[in-house]
Amino acid sequence: MPDIIHLLPDFLANQIAAGEVVQRPASVVKELLENAVDARATSIQVIVKEAGKQLVQVVDNGIGMSETDARMCFERHATSKISTTEDLFRIRTMGFRGEAMASIGAVAQVELKTRTHGAEAGTKLVVEGSAIVLQEPAVAAAGTSIAVKNLFFNVPARRNFLKTNAVEMRHVLDEFQRVALAYPEVAFTLHHNDTEVFNLPAGKLSQRIVSIFGSNYKEQMAYCEEDTTFLTVKGYIGKPEHARKTRGEQFFFVNNRFVKSGYLNHAVMTAFEGLVSKENHPFYVLFIELDPEKIDINVHPTKTEIKFEDEKTVYAIVHAAVKKALGAYNIAPSLDFEGDVNFAPLQPIRVQGGYNEFDPGNNRPGSGGSTAFPGFTPPASSRRATSKGWEQLYEPLREQPAQEGTTTSATSGMGLLDSAFAAPEVPATYANKAIQIHQKYLLVQVKSGVLIIDQQAAQERILYEKYSVLLQKKTGASQALLFPQTLQLSPADAALVHELAGEFKDIGFLFEDFGGNTIILNGIPADVHAANEKELLEELIEQYKNNSATLKLDKRENLARAMARRIASRSVARMSDLEMNSLVDKLFACQVPHYAPGGQKTLVIMELGQLHELFQKG
Repeated sequence: MPDIIHLLPDFLANQIAAGEVVQRPASVVKELLENAVDARATSIQVIVKEAGKQLVQVVDNGIGMSETDARMCFERHATSKISTTEDLFRIRTMGFRGEAMASIGAVAQVELKTRTHGAEAGTKLVVEGSAIVLQEPAVAAAGTSIAVKNLFFNVPARRNFLKTNAVEMRHVLDEFQRVALAYPEVAFTLHHNDTEVFNLPAGKLSQRIVSIFGSNYKEQMAYCEEDTTFLTVKGYIGKPEHARKTRGEQFFFVNNRFVKSGYLNHAVMTAFEGLVSKENHPFYVLFIELDPEKIDINVHPTKTEIKFEDEKTVYAIVHAAVKKALGAYNIAPSLDFEGDVNFAPLQPIRVQGGYNEFDPGNNRPGSGGSTAFPGFTPPASSRRATSKGWEQLYEPLREQPAQEGTTTSATSGMGLLDSAFAAPEVPATYANKAIQIHQKYLLVQVKSGVLIIDQQAAQERILYEKYSVLLQKKTGASQALLFPQTLQLSPADAALVHELAGEFKDIGFLFEDFGGNTIILNGIPADVHAANEKELLEELIEQYKNNSATLKLDKRENLARAMARRIASRSVARMSDLEMNSLVDKLFACQVPHYAPGGQKTLVIMELGQLHELFQKG
């Protein structure tokens, strides 16, 4: 039998590695920026064209490379940062795998110019698809300039998987911001299609945060620091009153490397517990410094995941550091509520003559009234209910036969219900009205038992199908805001809003660009209650990003789901009989009435037999 195992050719091995390292233009930006930082640059320029598909160029004033090093950097596993096994566990630099340049060179046309500070001449190198097509002496500034052109020019299938320029640019901005935040002592600039996006002078971390996210961050930052023998935590957290519906500005850096950690995020969020609602997200930029031997950097090409040797201690110190910062700036609630303007003083309960003046369940002796609030007159319906006795509140719903040949909107809805469950026809109208339970569930009597509807899930299904149609037909109507709202967005969120501008308009949002990642919201969908419009758009952006992180959806599907989820979550309230009947009607007019877009049930039926079993005597 002939041998069948053989070594892969270099160009093919490089393309396989490139599939891990270079997923999109932002991957190139990340790798080149990290190399520039490791080269001890104090000034780094990033030039991007067509969101990086046409060009990503990074120019630095670092130490530069010799002629030999310039060529070696395109070889796989060639690195200046690791010589022994011990080095692997003491990593403090950024790029260390020795695959970045080889992978980039395998799927792009790369031109490198470099010169060390002591040399008279530099080196120019041109690489296409792993092949070095040119190497010659050249005039070059001290440092290194790398231009990556026509990414995936030789792998068209992968180029076709790239998203729109707006999406790809959003990822480029994310990578740029992370490196810029990690190294405030380095000056950075970013140009896209000859337009300056960022010009960040070297300075302190607080200055860098304001330069990236806007001047409104000056007033909302609180310094955070905790120094222990095990680790050090430093950085800034946002004051609770400035927490937003979007979670974009949350950054952890471990030994100056950006990491994603739900575990550490939980440590921060529990420190904010009681100060921000669950829907809001505080800002933070926190740096953790500890012995590299106490962590395991996941040697996945993105290097954004990390494992701590002692996770519980890290969690406890981060949590304590944030708590301490909140307390130091008088942000956390204190025992003296009178001294904190964020908390209203508690009103004492006055008890006179054995009754509680503020408890309507305990009547004033001899008053004969149903309430202890002086001057309060119950509505007529309440007085009638009281006079007739509480028993009437629990009268069973009566079935009334529908007249032959007539069909109301209510009976239409119930007919759909019965056909959906293959149950006998229900001879009932909405004289058997729905009952709302805790503003969360609706109960409706049906022939076979009781129909229970999840109010929010049902609304989400109804709204999802509605917005899907509006996005498809582009027929969304708008209501103009009396007072337009100004929204300051992060660069990534601003890019997302501009990417979805057409879809937002299709469902009724109207806004204009004000420059500097700021938009002015002029109108919202006509059927949306006009209140907290700024929060609504922030919630919508956050929901869209959450969907993108967990599901593969096109823009319209994602936006329809995001709108339905956020509008439905705002609609939990007491409903009139008419509103409850309308909700049931609309739900059973949907194409898929039984499930919300996310898959959760909108309704269940409790059969009469199940009800009997609940009260069966043993």
